Amino acid sequence: MMKISVFGLGYVGAVTSACLAQKGFEVIGVEPNKVKVDIVNSGHSPIIEKDLAEYISRGVSAGRIKCTSDFQEAIANTEVSFICVGTPSRSNGSIDLRYIENVCTNIGTALREKDEYHLVVVRSTVL
Repeated sequence: MMKISVFGLGYVGAVTSACLAQKGFEVIGVEPNKVKVDIVNSGHSPIIEKDLAEYISRGVSAGRIKCTSDFQEAIANTEVSFICVGTPSRSNGSIDLRYIENVCTNIGTALREKDEYHLVVVRSTVL
């Protein structure tokens, strides 16, 4: 079964991770916030969404969901990465892309150490 990393465990990333695990994929969630990492690794949901806590609990119990702050570990052990980080609006209405830029830099750094093909999918809101 395909192994997938999900960068960002906010609303989009947490739901994406849980649903992919529910379908049988192995998921590594990547999150800089240690509290969120600990919440998910303990089988709980970092956000409130119908059925999400149950899906995450099942995924963690089955060994299909685990979380880390180590982006290199995630890239090295997966074939596909979903970028699910926030893109907040700036005061002038433009999109703040600093979180995507940071994740892309981290992914690029990790990919230098990897010889296999790796697909990167942007789920974050971008133009």
